[in-house]
Amino acid sequence: MSLSRTPMDYYISRASFVSHRRQCSSSCSSISRTSNGSLRKLTSLYFSYWESHLSSRGVPRTLLPHWIRKTKVKNTLSDQRSLVVSKMAGYDGTEKRSGKMIFEPILEEGVFRFDCSADDRNAAFPSISFENSEVRDTPLVNVHKVPTYIPRFECALGQQIVTIEFPLNTSFYGTGEVSGQLERTGKRIFTWNTDAWGYGAGTTSLYQSHPWVLAVLPNGEALGVLADTTRRCEIDLRKGANVKLSSSSPYPVITFGPFASPVDVLASFSRAVGTVFMPPKWSLGYHQCRWSYDSDARVREIVKTFREKGIPCDVIWMDIDYMDGFRCFTFDQERFPDPKTLADDLHQHGFKAIWMLDPGIKKEEGYFVYDSGSKRDIWIQTADGKPFVGDVWPGPCVFPDFTQSSARSWWANLVKDFISNGVDGIWNDMNEPAVFKTVTKTMPESNIHRGDSELGGCQNHSHYHNVYGMLMARSTYEGMKLANEQKRPFVLTRAGFVGSQRYAATWTGDNLSTWEHLHMSISMVVQLGLSGQPLSGPDIGGFAGNATPKLFGRWMGVGSMFPFCRGHSETDTIDHEPWSFGEECEEVCRLALRRRYRFLPHIYTLFYMAHTRGIPVATPTFFADPKNLGLRTHENSFLLGPLLVYASTGRDQELYQMEHKLPKGVWFSFDFEDSHPDLPALYLQGGSIIPVAPPYQHVGEANPTDDVLLLVALNEKGKAEGMLFEDDGDGYEYTKGGYLLTTYVAEKQYSVVTVKVLKTEGSWKRPDRCLHVQLLLGKGAKIDAWGVDGEDLPIPMPSETEVSDLVLASEKQLKTRIENAKPIPDLDNIPGHKGTELSRTPVEVKSGDWALKVVPWIGGRIISMEHLPTGTQWLHSRVDVNGYEEYSGVEYRSAGCSEEYSVIGRDLEQAGEVESLQLEGDIGGGLVLERQIYISKDNPKIFRIDSGIVARKVGAGSGGFSRLVCLRVHPMFNLLHPTESYVSFTAVDGSKHEVWPESGEWVLEGDLRPNGEWKLVDKCVGVALVNRFNISQVYKCLIHWGTGTVNLELWSEDRPVSKESPLGISHEYEVTGIP
Repeated sequence: MSLSRTPMDYYISRASFVSHRRQCSSSCSSISRTSNGSLRKLTSLYFSYWESHLSSRGVPRTLLPHWIRKTKVKNTLSDQRSLVVSKMAGYDGTEKRSGKMIFEPILEEGVFRFDCSADDRNAAFPSISFENSEVRDTPLVNVHKVPTYIPRFECALGQQIVTIEFPLNTSFYGTGEVSGQLERTGKRIFTWNTDAWGYGAGTTSLYQSHPWVLAVLPNGEALGVLADTTRRCEIDLRKGANVKLSSSSPYPVITFGPFASPVDVLASFSRAVGTVFMPPKWSLGYHQCRWSYDSDARVREIVKTFREKGIPCDVIWMDIDYMDGFRCFTFDQERFPDPKTLADDLHQHGFKAIWMLDPGIKKEEGYFVYDSGSKRDIWIQTADGKPFVGDVWPGPCVFPDFTQSSARSWWANLVKDFISNGVDGIWNDMNEPAVFKTVTKTMPESNIHRGDSELGGCQNHSHYHNVYGMLMARSTYEGMKLANEQKRPFVLTRAGFVGSQRYAATWTGDNLSTWEHLHMSISMVVQLGLSGQPLSGPDIGGFAGNATPKLFGRWMGVGSMFPFCRGHSETDTIDHEPWSFGEECEEVCRLALRRRYRFLPHIYTLFYMAHTRGIPVATPTFFADPKNLGLRTHENSFLLGPLLVYASTGRDQELYQMEHKLPKGVWFSFDFEDSHPDLPALYLQGGSIIPVAPPYQHVGEANPTDDVLLLVALNEKGKAEGMLFEDDGDGYEYTKGGYLLTTYVAEKQYSVVTVKVLKTEGSWKRPDRCLHVQLLLGKGAKIDAWGVDGEDLPIPMPSETEVSDLVLASEKQLKTRIENAKPIPDLDNIPGHKGTELSRTPVEVKSGDWALKVVPWIGGRIISMEHLPTGTQWLHSRVDVNGYEEYSGVEYRSAGCSEEYSVIGRDLEQAGEVESLQLEGDIGGGLVLERQIYISKDNPKIFRIDSGIVARKVGAGSGGFSRLVCLRVHPMFNLLHPTESYVSFTAVDGSKHEVWPESGEWVLEGDLRPNGEWKLVDKCVGVALVNRFNISQVYKCLIHWGTGTVNLELWSEDRPVSKESPLGISHEYEVTGIP
């Protein structure tokens, strides 16, 4: 069927469509099996077109302002596009709406729900992100406050675009699991859970989706914005201080605040979407993982080595190889013949065991899981009503439909039985859901979920994709509770959504063993916390690739302070245990993990506050000084409550040679006589008290009668306060009052500091134990005092002179300790690919009409493109920016533009070539960006560039496919005569166009692309720079006019690559005269 001739009788009203899509399972089944009915045709057109073509656009083509001069065709580009689109959607153009959103107060004071209209409010799907969907749908009465910021909307062609304007210098954070920088201002992401093995700083979709933005205003107040939709959503923060949200209509927008601080916003947000589950205390210890410890003998060896070397650890993990042929809920009878005995042995050594379960169930008759699921008819279906089958680890697999309560109950009971094998925790992986042998890396969006009505009813996969992992984690969590009501479940999930924290912890996915990923790990963990998920951490040392000793040790130093602390590495890499990188690195890891165990009472208390009050655990440094704009982009440090962790995360950074940027107020540096050049520095905020403990080997060694050690840091007024939460460390007695929450205070009066208990909560009786207080004086100096816990402890203060002497002596001790420490050796000077050395001198390619200069060490960029006959310098460039660049993603300056490239070939003298240069750069995730520049002796007027993104080593964990990449050619050309310059081309559809500088930015796709050639014309000098390209390789062309410059960009398709399916663009440049 031609899209431009879609029959109008396929149209039904939006209200009618919503009514149909929210029917019960039987109605859904009849829709999915309809072969010729109008509803089926409309549904197919509606979803396939809008999900694939419009969901990634910020503004529909009909709404883009534009100015374009044409030579022959009068109707504009957007007119052609809008005619096709409006017929497909069934609109005649009159359905476009815009204006201010309507609002009503919900939940509590300061929280508002916004909708485009009353009809849109009634048509919205139930909330899956809210802990109680009815709260979102129930307005508060007798509340007359008007929101400070009212969003505007545009609805057209099935899309709802919401924009909220904030004051200048507003900073944006949140957006869930995202890579790259901490502050999200200027960034754009898409919420679409993606198996993103080897992701980079510019990857726009990772494993989890959080359509949530935390806006911090210039005055330090904050406001949160939630787009309450499960569908693919674009979050665009690139324009000034605006938040723009785009997704399929209708969906409500919820705002929280503005409140006095970001913490207040996050606490309110948690009251809506739920707080983090209360983790068992052992889960806050160190976790050791590997893909895979291939036998129970190897597991026992790892456990024994931890204890022999005195390196603290609580948990060992079993990846998929423990299974029988990757069949979930089974054990390999040769390698793991008796998991219960293994678990008992681990428990005797103070270890817990966590085992992996994936959603892909092997399609195999006789396999009890497949048979029982088939009997209950709980698999996700294709559009024609058959169970969907996709390849994952076991081969052909079916997938439980966790949107159905029957499927969740079925899975929970399987988990319940599985726990009887001594399983302490469960790891849900591959639950985006990931599917092999497909470029989308997931199942078709047309698949059908027969969901419960309270979740949204029967819908296709595009509706439930982002919540699939969350619902699987929920089912696993509920199964663990069924198995033992006296134990708190521990579930780790890779995929998630807003609200996942109610059921599971998470980690930042398949990261890389690089310094960039070490640095990003701080921002990623903090960002998840700012999106409602406080229990997260990276794979310490990096999952893919081989860490070096220095990288691993530095990462352990930082990672040991993250809320979730786990080392993990991929198959076919070197060993990544703490002792695998030499004595110096082993000692740093030992010191780092002993620090973590010292801080466990503090971390456990923070999680109690997060669970009961929604207060975040790890936060950005600027949270201690929200009005300080200079701290808002600081990424080298983070806060655990009042504890500031300051790290060196750069390859060439040395911690004690860096300037430490601290928030306002008093900050006391301290250590446990363990300072080391490769460990973070520690600071405690004045006015704080935190509890610490001895460095146990595992959580089970702790005893309630152990001494309580408090670190006390007085503020300018001589006061301090802090809390300690204590309970059994597991179970639910704390919900019935079975705990002790102590608030300690300290106050200086005259020359005595008194530490005492201010108040307590809970029914636990205080144990008979000693109280040990360390009063921090600054620069690591401190005063020790002992007493009885629960009784006042007076501490005489030394004189100012004595304090100065103590501080001076402590400074000298710290200097001596750092100088005498054995730093981890720097073994990072690894030669480039194939041993080719990396040049630091621009490489010249000169022949015929062209003289080019290339800098391999900064993105392989071309910085000079001189046309010798006319003396014209076409490129606008510096050595470090602009010129001719290539990216590996749709984001501006994504991986590829700044990496160090190797010169692989020079002056090859092959047939047809005079000058040739071959470059390649490692862009992470097993990918290489290759580029060949050459000038043909047959036609010296032309120089040619062949570029490609090639998969050199893509991990098996991704099914052989890389992260989502796009080869984006980004040259910036000079306009010598801006008012006389324009771009000219003939489109694929035959129309001819002239695009002038006043037109702004143009995106050309489909039949509107130049048909393999476009020209940058300078009428003043009568020449044109002609760019010819292979139209089959180019999916999008972009024209962007700057001040005296223009970008003429070529974009490939946006997809994963494998060794068999690289991306490439071939194109050439020539200067010609014009008539």
